[in-house]
Amino acid sequence: MVTAAPNGENWRDLARHWLRFNVVGALGIVVQLLILAGLIDGLGLNYLWATLVAVEAAILHNFAWHECWTWADRTGHRPGDLLVRLVRFNVVTGLTSILGNLILMRLFVGTLRLHYLAANLLSIALCYVLNFAASEWFVFRIRRTENPTDPPAAKSREPGSGSVR
Repeated sequence: MVTAAPNGENWRDLARHWLRFNVVGALGIVVQLLILAGLIDGLGLNYLWATLVAVEAAILHNFAWHECWTWADRTGHRPGDLLVRLVRFNVVTGLTSILGNLILMRLFVGTLRLHYLAANLLSIALCYVLNFAASEWFVFRIRRTENPTDPPAAKSREPGSGSVR
């Protein structure tokens, strides 16, 4: 089997995750832009504070969809795993999306005087590839012991042996 990544995943699985990531990301962009516009135009919040809140809302939205659809083939393990993945996703995506969006929005709006919605779309596009890579190979990674292509281990038939062959 030709693999796409060190985790043993094939190209078809990687492509499926990529396509689903894009669908969820498109929905997340809508969430982010609606919240951003509501906070700036509706509440008069500063564009940087509004960006912070809107990006975090999109991160949580996207995580929920990635958990139950994009990478559903890798979730559903122990109950505590959900919290671990949420923290990983928030930290990694926070570093790329929140920090990246804040820096880029400051540049695009504060320095280049672009409209905040156009600036936000540019910021999202620039952070996007890093977010997929981090999600695919860190947040929702395949554990070596859970490779679906490996045959199940046979239990030893030796009396008193609890080992696996």
